[in-house]
Amino acid sequence: MALSRRKPGVACSIVQIHVASKRTLNVANLEALGAETLAALLIEVSSGNAVIQRRLRLALASAEGVERAVQEVRKRLQAISRSTTTVDARRRKALITDLEMQLQAITGPIAGGNPAQAFELLLRFLELSDDVLDRCWDSTGAVFAVFERAVQQLGPLAVAARIEVETLAQHADELLEENSHDQYDGLVPALKDALGDRGLGLLGSHRRQRGIRDGAEVLLQIAVARGDVEGFLRQFDREELTWPDTAASVASQLLAWGRAEQALQILDGAAEEPESPDDSQWHDARIAVLDALGRHNEAQAMRWDWFSQTLSIPHLREHLKRLDAFEDVEVEERALQLAEAFPDSLLGLQFLVEWPSLSRAARHVLAHEDEWEGDELTVLTAGAERLSADHPLAATLLLRAMVFFVLWTKWAKRYRVTAEHLRSCEQLATRIDDWQGHRDHQTYMAWLEDCFETRRGFWKLLT
Repeated sequence: MALSRRKPGVACSIVQIHVASKRTLNVANLEALGAETLAALLIEVSSGNAVIQRRLRLALASAEGVERAVQEVRKRLQAISRSTTTVDARRRKALITDLEMQLQAITGPIAGGNPAQAFELLLRFLELSDDVLDRCWDSTGAVFAVFERAVQQLGPLAVAARIEVETLAQHADELLEENSHDQYDGLVPALKDALGDRGLGLLGSHRRQRGIRDGAEVLLQIAVARGDVEGFLRQFDREELTWPDTAASVASQLLAWGRAEQALQILDGAAEEPESPDDSQWHDARIAVLDALGRHNEAQAMRWDWFSQTLSIPHLREHLKRLDAFEDVEVEERALQLAEAFPDSLLGLQFLVEWPSLSRAARHVLAHEDEWEGDELTVLTAGAERLSADHPLAATLLLRAMVFFVLWTKWAKRYRVTAEHLRSCEQLATRIDDWQGHRDHQTYMAWLEDCFETRRGFWKLLT
């Protein structure tokens, strides 16, 4: 029998992979180094790094037991409370890591060993939020999100710690009084199960007695949590219920409670239907109510009517889903024709690109070639990208609109992107056989340089 032989190169590769796997940073490989080596490495790595040092101290404290961990967290929360340092973008990451570390310790090992202590620490943690957010540049919302997550943990911890509903309602009321950054907006829903109906009622009483700002919003949340329809409706006066957005919100909640007829009355009592394409809330609420009442034809008519006004893709898709077999093909064709003839050509292009119907979108670009404003960057960029594969001339016209706008307005921050647009035009030009009366790329570039020869900073990017 012939023996198979490995090629030397293959054997070498296997050895190299094996050696490389030993160097991979994973738990198994690090454990193999031994405790003494790892400890020395951690001391070295943590030197001068306050965040890592705090994490190590917290780990050591937790290893000694819950009480030591409680002491360590309490000490750190006190230090954060005393701090007056402004947290800029450079310091924000360290702050988030620190806050996450304390939150994980509270809701993890401490909650597992002593829920009552964990609840008390979590309250203290949340009480820091106003001051921390006051002095923090939180443009990403990441710091705010840590406190939002903490709010969601308060209810389960209260249950685990068997906190009396009277005490919990009082704590909730005090937190809500310090809600200047809206970080406690989700507190009532988070505490719904822990408070129960009686606790929610007590919290409502506290808020009514205070009569402070945002009280109505909290009372609204309490009514929703309790399923208190009349209490919910009492939060709105007659005039407010004539506002379309408010009527839509109220109707949606009534529908969730199974009160479709009452929801329809609220919607029909609104002063007027909103006309903005950006605000379909009233229409969506009424469509949902009509469907719930079994008035499907009316709901379908509303979907089509709203699509006809706004070219809303979600409304058209929902409309088509509910049509009989083969009927949807005819209606889709009618929708595409409507988009092509839509008075707002930009909105028509956006629809045709996103639907997608790219051949119609390309035809639309050429039919409205003088209407594309280069400042509509989002729509034109998406259109150029989608059309570039099979419709290079249409894509080129959209790119040229953006190029001209940037050079005309001297928008220097967009010069680099605009240079890339021109390079794309150059590549697209190799696939255009018929320019249909438009300048070819070479002629267009000569014209552009003649118009904007003084934009030297831009032309340097193309050399």
